[in-house]
Amino acid sequence: MTEHADKIRTVTVRIEGRVQGVYYRAWTYETATSLGLDGWVRNREDGSVEAVFSGSPDVVAEMLERCKDGPPDARVTVVIVTDEGGAPPTGFTVLATDRWR
Repeated sequence: MTEHADKIRTVTVRIEGRVQGVYYRAWTYETATSLGLDGWVRNREDGSVEAVFSGSPDVVAEMLERCKDGPPDARVTVVIVTDEGGAPPTGFTVLATDRWR
């Protein structure tokens, strides 16, 4: 592993509660990009929001803390890290809703 890779943390998270229809994806995009994180965010068909955050460990931890509140109209019940690691994405994007197959 390179020295640079040692300084990057990449997590996949699921945010549950009242998180759709309350500006949560746009808020996530704005917050993550303002913190300089790479990754993506999308709604899930089950009503949750899923995101990947990649950056310095301290900044990723800050984003995870901010996700517990989200935008003003959100009511987050839980933020779950579902995966740790993986290839860090480049940039931050909003993806289409994940549809169950």
